[in-house]
Amino acid sequence: MEFKDYYKILGVDKNASADEIKKAYRKLARKYHPDVSKEKDASQRMAEVNEANTVLSDPEKRAAYDNLGKEGAYRSGQDFRAPPNWDAGFEFSEHGDSAGMDSAAFSDFFEQMFGRAARAQRGAGGGGFHGGPPPSQRGEDHHAKIELDLRDAYTGAERMLSLRGARLDESGHLVNQERQLQVTIPKGVREGQLIRLSGQGSPGYGGAPNGDLFLEVQFKPDPRLRAQDRDVYQSVNVSPWEAELGGPIQVTTPGGATVEVNVPAHWKSGRKLRLKERGIPAATPGDLYLELHVVLPPASTDEQRAAYSNMARTFAQFNPRGGQ
Repeated sequence: MEFKDYYKILGVDKNASADEIKKAYRKLARKYHPDVSKEKDASQRMAEVNEANTVLSDPEKRAAYDNLGKEGAYRSGQDFRAPPNWDAGFEFSEHGDSAGMDSAAFSDFFEQMFGRAARAQRGAGGGGFHGGPPPSQRGEDHHAKIELDLRDAYTGAERMLSLRGARLDESGHLVNQERQLQVTIPKGVREGQLIRLSGQGSPGYGGAPNGDLFLEVQFKPDPRLRAQDRDVYQSVNVSPWEAELGGPIQVTTPGGATVEVNVPAHWKSGRKLRLKERGIPAATPGDLYLELHVVLPPASTDEQRAAYSNMARTFAQFNPRGGQ
């Protein structure tokens, strides 16, 4: 998938004002609109122009896009994969042009970057409007992705979250802004779940209520833990003799409990130990799967090196590369 340089597509500077972006879009729309253009690739170019305008005309999407590409990290046409949870902490509201467009009109790049936020906006309860506020209008709903420790799902937590957004100043230039919220993380929360904060969206008009803020939960990458729905997979290191001879070992679960589990003798790579109902809590809890990995102890002393030499003699017939 190629990185899209939306500024290059519209032919504007990265510090362009909202009016400059609007003028550039209108100029290109007149040039490439399929109903009037004689360019062979008019439809494709028009789609690119629409997509670039969708992002750069929306202060929040533009701020998130700028953060991703800051310091020239990506170039137009470069092979691109979005970093995990790249948009965590960015707050998106409903305004912008994407809500009125068919998702098929967007590139894979846009869908990977903004598809989730756009779909959440289109399905949210608030409503956008044009030409000024009506006498009474409920405020727009907002959406933001947040990163939590997987262990928070076991106990619940109180977290102070910083959410980043953007607005336009009087000259139409982008101004980043940030707000902090104290949020209660419910016990048993799952990845992808939406936490609703009532009244934390945009203000209403004419006495109508504020919109809501929907926080989409993502778990922070953890080298030892991962979740699939309510099931949790935990990496556990074992010694060579524990793996081969078997026996009891103690493991601290993500919930903080220390449990004793029995490793079967002749442990094979890829096998898992299942601890029933030790996954993410719920009325029907998930399971915890222990993935055991053999770790070799270092030979730092003469005695330890001698032990390895003795092992080599004892297992002289063993060829670890015999199947290669």
